[in-house]
Amino acid sequence: MLILLPPSEGKASRGDGPALELSRLSFPALAPARGDVLEALTALCGRDTAPEVLGLSPGTAGEIGRNLLLRTAPTLTAAALYTGVLYDNLGLASLSPEAAARASESLLIFSGLWGVLRIGDRVPPYRLSMAVRLPPLGALGAFWRPRITPLLDAEPGLVVDLRSSTYAAAWRPGTRAVAVRVLRQGKVVSHMAKATRGVIARSLLEGDTDPRSPEELAKVLDHLGHSVALGAAPAAGRSWTLDVMV
Repeated sequence: MLILLPPSEGKASRGDGPALELSRLSFPALAPARGDVLEALTALCGRDTAPEVLGLSPGTAGEIGRNLLLRTAPTLTAAALYTGVLYDNLGLASLSPEAAARASESLLIFSGLWGVLRIGDRVPPYRLSMAVRLPPLGALGAFWRPRITPLLDAEPGLVVDLRSSTYAAAWRPGTRAVAVRVLRQGKVVSHMAKATRGVIARSLLEGDTDPRSPEELAKVLDHLGHSVALGAAPAAGRSWTLDVMV
């Protein structure tokens, strides 16, 4: 089973480990593309247009200086880097040893800068959304998709897709995937969805389960205490939809 996560806008402020080594990250075939994005981001952050392109408010403009130091800044694991609502509810640091081992194999975190990471990968804090059109590379979702797709298509197992739509653009796993929506009183919710997706991911990791089909996933989550409804079989090439009611 693969569990796909978005990154979080909130991140740890600094690392305490060695400087970035692109060749040591998971999916090393992505190293050239990661280098291209890193170079383009560094070049952008040396120009006056950087805040506008990156979508930064005046209060977050200091992120530009951090982006300029990415090659030499101390790193930390992806598990420690992301600190948003989803990750607070996922609680990687408090997983049981068995669940933590499953997390290291199952969790994939999508990133505008790194493409996709496993939780043990060491990277420095950064600021770059997949929604950015980064000169000269263009829209990052479209940039990453042809590079990520053959790598993740080769990964076995059911895909539990907890990403936001922005990050879903980087890989479309098709009918082997189940995209999780969070509903309240029949309506899709946004902020609460982050917390619920974190809880869902933790439940699957701590539950010691390996569902092989969308139907099995729905049964597992129901058994774990979640109120869920699996949608109808999708058209060819589309993902299943699983609604979680909160």
